Amino acid sequence: QVQLVESGGGSVQTGGSLRLSCAASINFDSLECVVWFRQVPGKEREGVAARNTGGIMMYAESVKGRFTISQDSAKNIVYLQMNSLKSEDTATYYCAADRAWCGLDRRIPRPLDLDYWGQGTQVTVSS
Repeated sequence: QVQLVESGGGSVQTGGSLRLSCAASINFDSLECVVWFRQVPGKEREGVAARNTGGIMMYAESVKGRFTISQDSAKNIVYLQMNSLKSEDTATYYCAADRAWCGLDRRIPRPLDLDYWGQGTQVTVSS
């Protein structure tokens, strides 16, 4: 079983930045697809950013130009750099991954498409 662990969440003011990290129990190169989701109570889990091992990156419209997903292969960590944060970015952020390829249609996978999940990290943006 693959384990994912997120870190880096916290509280930040509007316009600030945070960098989330996702560490895995196996090499990320063995996971064809990595996705960051977020969820607020009472709402469905929303795909924020995704990347595949081919280097294709996908973003939700709401975060394009502000969020960046990247991978540090040496550290075996996938990051989500979040800049110009808004109050509506407040959510629990989850890292998810799968051994299957994603991104053929350039769309962020659905939650049910991912087999492995972290426990989540809370991000709170306030004015």
